[in-house]
Amino acid sequence: MKKSPIHIATLFALCFQSQIVAAQDGVVDRKVEGNRTTEGIPALSGDTLTRAQQYSSIRSAQNYAWSNDSKSILIGTRFAETQQLHIVSEPLGSRQQVTFFEEPVGGADFSPTGNSILFGRDKGGDENYQAFLLDLDSGRSRQLTPEGSRNSALLWSPDGRQIAYMSNREDKTRFDVWTSPTNDPDRAKKLVTGTGFYWLPIAWSPDQGKLLIKQVVSAVDSRPFVVDINSGQLQRLGDPTRKTSWGGFGDGFFSPDGKGVYLPSNLDGEFTQLHYIDLDTGEAENLSADIPWSVSDMALAPNGKTLAFATNEDGVSKVYLMSTRTQKYQSLGELSDGVIYNLDFSPDSKQLAYTLNSATSSADVYSIHLGSRGIQRWTMSEIGGLNASNFVGAELIHYPTFDKVEGRPREIPAFVYRPKEKQARHPVMISIHGGPEGQSRPTFSSRVQYLAAETGAIVITPNVRGSRGYGKDYLNLDNGLLREDSVRDIGALLDWIETQEDMDASRVGVIGGSYGGYMVLASLAHYSERLALGVNLFGVSNFVTFLENTSDYRRDHRRQEYGDERVTEIRDYLNKTAPMNNTAKIKKPLFVLQGANDPRVPASESEQIVSKVRANGTEVWYVLFDDEGHGFRKKPNQDYTNATLGAFLQRFL
Repeated sequence: MKKSPIHIATLFALCFQSQIVAAQDGVVDRKVEGNRTTEGIPALSGDTLTRAQQYSSIRSAQNYAWSNDSKSILIGTRFAETQQLHIVSEPLGSRQQVTFFEEPVGGADFSPTGNSILFGRDKGGDENYQAFLLDLDSGRSRQLTPEGSRNSALLWSPDGRQIAYMSNREDKTRFDVWTSPTNDPDRAKKLVTGTGFYWLPIAWSPDQGKLLIKQVVSAVDSRPFVVDINSGQLQRLGDPTRKTSWGGFGDGFFSPDGKGVYLPSNLDGEFTQLHYIDLDTGEAENLSADIPWSVSDMALAPNGKTLAFATNEDGVSKVYLMSTRTQKYQSLGELSDGVIYNLDFSPDSKQLAYTLNSATSSADVYSIHLGSRGIQRWTMSEIGGLNASNFVGAELIHYPTFDKVEGRPREIPAFVYRPKEKQARHPVMISIHGGPEGQSRPTFSSRVQYLAAETGAIVITPNVRGSRGYGKDYLNLDNGLLREDSVRDIGALLDWIETQEDMDASRVGVIGGSYGGYMVLASLAHYSERLALGVNLFGVSNFVTFLENTSDYRRDHRRQEYGDERVTEIRDYLNKTAPMNNTAKIKKPLFVLQGANDPRVPASESEQIVSKVRANGTEVWYVLFDDEGHGFRKKPNQDYTNATLGAFLQRFL
């Protein structure tokens, strides 16, 4: 997010006789087929594509909002080529599709008072999201934000007459906080001007007179404020002398009486815990101090009596309910061994909806009744005709790496997915998350299931240093000049693989996207003699060129993580360690996939590494999708990606 396992040799009766590399001079034919440009990729059999399509046909669903009568749930799911909005009127009821666009739709919410839906949509993966309002009575939607800008963090006001959002409509290098009447978006008002980095709204006050907002500087430095809607006066919350991370992207609420706010923060230690800030005194109280893990999601009941929050406990979610009167909480027990998110109370405050995603089951929508504690399932997503009993689960392991903590080897957490069909020794694929402050958690991945069932590979998803979820010290271990320490964690994983009886250390590949793509290239540069191949999905090949060419609004934020390339010492280090400048060391086959409209990692990062690695005599396959950005969201492109990935592994692993 199988049927009886089938050996890859049977599935991939590949037509390698049509090798596309043009002979002696090393020139590679560049083939353009519809929205897809390919280089070096052999023709695929029909069976290969058909089987791959089954895995990319696995659907998922996520909840966005309850209807005003607490009887229906607005969800996002895909029935054609892209995710669209649907309304489900009862548990496991039929899904009524309400949007029908070529591009994916997301970030949706019912109006608090009317029969309309607010949602976001971009074009071709360019991430220039626009806000739209869908009138359910007429079926018409209208755009609320101007073309050419990026707009997100959309928030209805309590009376449904306004929205707040973040936008770079005035200056492409920054995000300001705006409000806009939904009936007259031309009267949009800039509420807060970003002075570097970006600002976003988090919550409206109960009386609609204030907004809780946040300035984001880096993954470890974000600053909450309360702004008066009429005067624009800002009140900073928290201790301004301390670098602290407050909240997730949009986690936070005013208390029912408007006298305080609830926000997650790592103010008191390593983990992001639930805090209450008194707006009069400025005092912050840690409400979840006895839970040594980070809060990952939260929701406040409309009646203001109950706050729900989820924690990320070594990758697995736990959910708690807290009384806002007593500030005491209790666990909801073992809802899952996976990940729970999108917590959302029904308007009558009697039910809590959530999305549940586990290693063996793709995301679906559930709710729990607060009185009876009964659980209802709202969606049951189709799995492409595969047999769910063949899906493989995640095993949490910790392996030692090169440095020590309190005299003992530091341990790196990872999840291991072992195929159901046993071999004496399995090939291994190391799948590295992006971010870099991302985290691999035990969620469903059709790609992981495809690799395990159709290639017989054991898949390992490590959370190398710099990953979120293990405390702020761990998060900072790869910043700036420490960048390659995270690559050394992959070297330590290769050492661990050599000790495992069921893993073939001579057949190990690496795959990753975005920052994970950089990790793939860096791992190939450092450990080519220990790896069989690498698969780089829209990854960074040189942080200097990346920082110079990424979207304007991202540049300063990313410099906090990777270092400022304008500083000579930093620039020299980034150039010295760049995979792009170490391609002579990349001696194993490389597969690169990229979206042409990627606003984060521009296609030039892929084009330059493909050209230079191939010039050194190493075989490189390359795919460029004209209608994608940072990730592949359209099903035909996912089909082709899975099929060519399988072909690549069949050939080289």
